[in-house]
Amino acid sequence: MNDITGKRTTLRYAEAEGFVYCNAETINRVKTNNLPKGDLFGVAKAAALLGSKKTAELIPHCHPVPIDSFSIQFEILEEKNAIRIQTEAKSIGKTGIEMEALTGVTVAALVIYDLLKPIDKQIEISSVRLLQKKGGKTDAQISKFAKGSNAKILVCSDTCFAGKKEDGSGNAIAELLAKEGVEVLEIKIVPDEPTEIQNSVTTWALENVDLIITTGGTGLGPRDNTTDTIKQILDSEIPGVAEVMRSFGQDRTPFAMLSRSIAGRIKKSIVVSVPGSTNGAKESMTAILPAIFHAKKMMRGEGH
Repeated sequence: MNDITGKRTTLRYAEAEGFVYCNAETINRVKTNNLPKGDLFGVAKAAALLGSKKTAELIPHCHPVPIDSFSIQFEILEEKNAIRIQTEAKSIGKTGIEMEALTGVTVAALVIYDLLKPIDKQIEISSVRLLQKKGGKTDAQISKFAKGSNAKILVCSDTCFAGKKEDGSGNAIAELLAKEGVEVLEIKIVPDEPTEIQNSVTTWALENVDLIITTGGTGLGPRDNTTDTIKQILDSEIPGVAEVMRSFGQDRTPFAMLSRSIAGRIKKSIVVSVPGSTNGAKESMTAILPAIFHAKKMMRGEGH
C-alpha cells in the first residue's frame, strides 16, 4: 500500500452511482414488492453497508478508513427499466473514501441481481461510477487558492550562511510549493541575526509577496532568534496556523511541541516561520498547504 503517513487528516466525501437494468415486468414486480426472495431494497441496503465496511479486505491496496457516515438510495426509473443506486460516504481520515462508496454501489447491485435473477434472465449491471469526491489535497475548492501565487523563502542559519552546511529545508519547501503551482521567486540565506531577518522579511512584505516563509530559528537554542524577531513585525498573528503545524508534527515526533513556529500577516503578505530541520519544515508545510493561501482572499476583503 502507498505510504499515507505524510497526509493530513481531513473530512473526506464521496458520492457514487450504478444501475441495474431489467425487463419491464420485473420493474412492475419490484414496485409491488412481488418478488420470490422477499424485500429487495432492505436486503440490498444492508449488504451495501456491510460491503462498504469490508472494502479494505476486498481491494488489496485500499487502506482501512473509518466510515463516519454512509447512506444509500434507490430509484426506480420506469422509462429506462432500471434501478438507480446512489451512495454517499463521509470520513475524517488521511485518505479518500471513494472506494467505499463504489463498493457499496457494487455490492447493492449484485444483491439486486441475485434477488431478481429467478424472474429475469436479462439483468445487467452497468455504469458504476464515482460522481464526486471532496477532501484532501486534491479538493479543487482548496487547491485553487494556491494557483498563481508566489513565495520567497528565508533560510535563517549561521552554519548555512557560513557555508559549513548545505541548506536542506529551503529547497524542500520550494519543491512542495512548486507542486502546488506556487512560483518561488527567491531562496535567501541569512545568519541568525534579528536585524538580517527583519530587513529581509519587511522588504519582501513591501513587495507584496504572497507568502514569506522563514525556516530555522524556531527552537529554544541561544541563537534561535526567528520567532521573536518575526513576532515584533507582524501586523497581526494567525495562531491557528502554528497550532496546526505543531499538531501535525506531534503525531509524527514527540519533539514537535518544542517548536515555536509562528504565523501572521504583514500588509498583504502571509508570513510563516517553520523549523530549520528538513523533516520539520516539510511536515509543517504539508500541514498548511494549500489551504494557507485562502488567507490571500480574506486579506483582499473577498471573504470566505
